Formats: sequence, C-alpha cells, structure tokens
Amino acid sequence: MAVRLADVAKAAGVSQSTASRVLNGSTRRPKPEIADRVRAAAEELGYFPNAQAQALARSSAGLMGLIVHDIADPYFSSIARGAQRGLAGTGVQLMLASTEREAAAEVEAVRAFMSYRTDAILLAGSRGMEDDALLQKVLETYQDNGGKVSMIGQPFPAAGGVQIDNEAGAAALASELLKLGHRRFAVLSGEPELSTSAQRSDGFMAKLKAAGVAPEIVKAGTFTRDGGYFMMGELISSGAVAAEERVPEDAPLCVFCVNDVMALGALAAIREAGLRVPEDVALAGFDDIPTLADQFPSITTVRLPLEEIGRMTASMTLAPGDAERRMVVEGAPVLRESTRLR
Repeated sequence: MAVRLADVAKAAGVSQSTASRVLNGSTRRPKPEIADRVRAAAEELGYFPNAQAQALARSSAGLMGLIVHDIADPYFSSIARGAQRGLAGTGVQLMLASTEREAAAEVEAVRAFMSYRTDAILLAGSRGMEDDALLQKVLETYQDNGGKVSMIGQPFPAAGGVQIDNEAGAAALASELLKLGHRRFAVLSGEPELSTSAQRSDGFMAKLKAAGVAPEIVKAGTFTRDGGYFMMGELISSGAVAAEERVPEDAPLCVFCVNDVMALGALAAIREAGLRVPEDVALAGFDDIPTLADQFPSITTVRLPLEEIGRMTASMTLAPGDAERRMVVEGAPVLRESTRLR
C-alpha cells in the first residue's frame, strides 16, 4: 500500500497541513526541528511527495520545457545539455520535446507543456514565417497565464532569449575564405522559408558580392544531413567539381553548407564519389557541433557556443525581471583542414 501524507504526519506527530508545507515546498515553513522530524518520518516510511501537490503549494511546478527540432542533431543536443546545466541547483527540472521540424508538433508540444504547468518554455531552432501565427497565439495564452517564454536562435514577439547573428557569422566566414585565396564557391542552403538558412546564405553571398565574386552554384534543399548529402551528390553529378579537369594551380570549388550536419552529409557524398577534401573540393559548415573537429579532415565552420547559449537562456529565463531580455550572439570562423589551400 502506498504511503500517504497522513501517515507521515502521524509518524512525525504533526498535522497533515504542517507535513504538507514541509514536503511540498510551501513558502510557509515551520520551525527547523519540526521540518527535520517530518523529513525523517517521510524517509523512514518511503514517502514521495506528489508533484501536483507541490505545484499547488509553491505556485510552481518546478519544470521548464525545451522544444527542439531534432534531438539527434548535435546542435540541439548541445543546447539541451547547456540548458540542463543552467538549471543545476535551482530545483527546476528540464522536460524535452522533439518535433521533427513539424510546425503542428511544435504547437502540440507547447500545449502539452502548458498542461504540465511548466514555469517556462524554451524554443530552439528556426521556423518558417507561415508557422508563426498559431504558435504565437498559443504562446501568448501561455504568457497570459503566467508562463515565461524564451527563444534560442530566432527572435519572437514578446519573448526574450538568445538571438544568433547568422548573417554576420556567415559573412565573416566568407571573408576568411577569400583571404585564403578561394574564388570558386557553391552554396548549399536549406529551405528558403527557414530564417536561419536564409540569413546564413544571404550573409555569405553578400560578402562574396562585396568582393566582386559570384558563387558558381546556389542550391536549396533540406536543412539536414541528408539534404547536404543529396545536394552534394547532384553538384558532383553536374560536373561542377570536375577535379580531373582542373589544373594544379587552380583552387578547388569551395562548398559552403549552411549548417554542420549538412556539411557532414556533403562530406559523405564527396567520399563516395572518390574525391578528396580539400584537394579536389573544399568544404565549410556552420555551428561547430561537438564532433566536427574530430572528422578527417577537420571541417572549417563558424563556431557558436551552443552549450553556453542553452545555459544562458535557461538561467536568464528563470531570473526575476529577465523574461523578455534578449542577447545577440555572433559566431566566429574556425579555419580547419577542409578549406586549406596548398
């Protein structure tokens, strides 16, 4: 038989309301010696507090929801790890929902977190503008009922969080690649309606244009590893790489993928075609996911402090008065073997 709160109260020699205040985290606390007696009785009897009762007692569920597009993507798992670290010692637990980039699933995740009475919801990743209306309505309802909302990556009305300056990061990468001597470029982008994808490709191409360089090819596909793989395969099949026709002193085509998982997919396609990086084709990504530097060759990218972004957002969301505070993070180019010129 399950141990009841009444059993703990009886064993500790206190009223049930006093035992509830001790075990459910109420702001009204009895004397320390009484609280110690109640906790000792609970531990001896094997009593576990009810989460709903705790939420009612302290007007807080002690929960924060995090919504990501794909938890298997190291970009999002790094942010989740950072958010978890940001909550360490606060007594707040992190709940996670992965939406597989489905707008309807994102709205349902928000509604589910609302039903659990979460204190705050963090949303990470990019979304299309047509997806915003319903999501914004649901989030506003949540905020009207006392919930806090923070965004990671893409700004949102009436919500704070950490915004990433994708255009500036991509432009800085293009500048570094030009300094290395690259002049032939291809851009593999994600879905045009995704703001992150559009900002990164726009920033990269704007810097090329300012230098008097035009990309030879710009392709749009899915913002995933498979998207990078298939677009790179099409690029190779089109003859755009054509390593055997290039004279040794010419720089190879430099392919910019708007995220790192796309770059890893592109790398797989390059290897399957029997081509070499960077000798036959140069390759760059964006994000600096944890495994990127361990690839062979190591991949040039734009470094974002992903774990720190998750940590800052979680901490900032919990801080009193900081619910709508916004911070902007700009990535830094990291040049590695994949874009090296002999």
